[in-house]
Amino acid sequence: MLYPDYGDFEEQSGALIKVVGVGGGGGNAVNHMVANMIKQDIGGTFLGENSFDSEEHGKIIFYAVNTDAQALRKSQVQQTVQIGGATTKGLGAGANPNVGRKAAEDDQEEIRKMLEGADMVFIAAGMGGGTGTGAAPVVAKVAKELGILTVAVVTKPFAFEGKKRMQFAELGIKDLAQYVDSMIIIPNQQIQKVLPKNATLIDAFAAANDVLRNSVMGISDMITSPGMINVDFADVRTVMSEMGQAMIGFGSAKGAPGEGRAEEAARIAVRNDLLEKVDLTNAKGILINITGGFDIAFDEFNVVGDTIHSFASEDATIVVGTTLVPEMSDEIRVTIVATGLGEIAPNETIQLQKTMLNPDPRTYPNESGKPIELRTPNSLGGSLKRPEPISSYPQEGSPKPEEYRSKLEEPITDRLPSFQRFDPSSIDRNDK
Repeated sequence: MLYPDYGDFEEQSGALIKVVGVGGGGGNAVNHMVANMIKQDIGGTFLGENSFDSEEHGKIIFYAVNTDAQALRKSQVQQTVQIGGATTKGLGAGANPNVGRKAAEDDQEEIRKMLEGADMVFIAAGMGGGTGTGAAPVVAKVAKELGILTVAVVTKPFAFEGKKRMQFAELGIKDLAQYVDSMIIIPNQQIQKVLPKNATLIDAFAAANDVLRNSVMGISDMITSPGMINVDFADVRTVMSEMGQAMIGFGSAKGAPGEGRAEEAARIAVRNDLLEKVDLTNAKGILINITGGFDIAFDEFNVVGDTIHSFASEDATIVVGTTLVPEMSDEIRVTIVATGLGEIAPNETIQLQKTMLNPDPRTYPNESGKPIELRTPNSLGGSLKRPEPISSYPQEGSPKPEEYRSKLEEPITDRLPSFQRFDPSSIDRNDK
């Protein structure tokens, strides 16, 4: 019996991953990743701090994209792209997402050149500011046009940064979600819940930046490191392509095989308190990678799978792989990537209570100058139709709060009909 001839199989090379930090927050995250890889002396070669290449982790190239020329000069990543030079003069976006978006649109060709050739792109950005919020969706759009698997890792502002910044962040996330395959969201407010009270400011931001580093290295290890059961790039694409909100978790436990280390590592991986609250039972795809030494037991492999499966939907696509590291004689590590966790859309309350820079017809100020919250179908227990994709953020030329408040601050007599007006000084107080 003759089998069909499929020709020569092309040997698979390691996937090329490009990590792009957009804006100040995204640039800091990429700088943190590069600095930690150098500090840990991971076996590989840095090419001018632009890229990293090793047999274990594959090839990773780092980029920083910003409107702020000074921030790019200080970046540890030498592969930089300045956008919007003609409009911002290298001075940044001034916390205005419209400026950030326009800057990226003006330099789309440079962004395209930067992304070409990548198999997978990670976009890191802080949502709520100007460049990260406005430019990251443009970078993602170009990546989508090139057919690149694109994952965004973004942060949301602290509560003390105010409602306006949070509103911009929510709108930016929705804008970005149109173009990325998966998105990992880190609310900065969660940081204080996972760190000790005596943690430093550096520790706090390092915790958020570690999510990007662990995401990139975790997925890179999955598809490049040898194992008894390999996860290849096609598996990653299957689980992460067009999946919406995602989470990534890491767990590690030490001990002898069979003493509970596998279950402990799996439970830690599933419980990632730093990320946006998610429900694994909604996951459409799950990637699991188990890393251990040659002493890893077959039963431990089953324990990890069963532990994670107990949290997941019965219909989820689950891909499991292993990575063998001889030096890990008493440790087991579990990496989990869960995708398809739900639609990404702005918080309805923020969407309805827009700032006075862009007043919603349903929320005008009362005498106190505060918006009047109207009852909506959502607050009455019904469903609220999702807003259409964003066309623009509040413009500088939009009505300002003082334009509304000035009407309220006028003397009341100026707002009364003419027949009700009178001049108090005309009263003769001596008239009995």
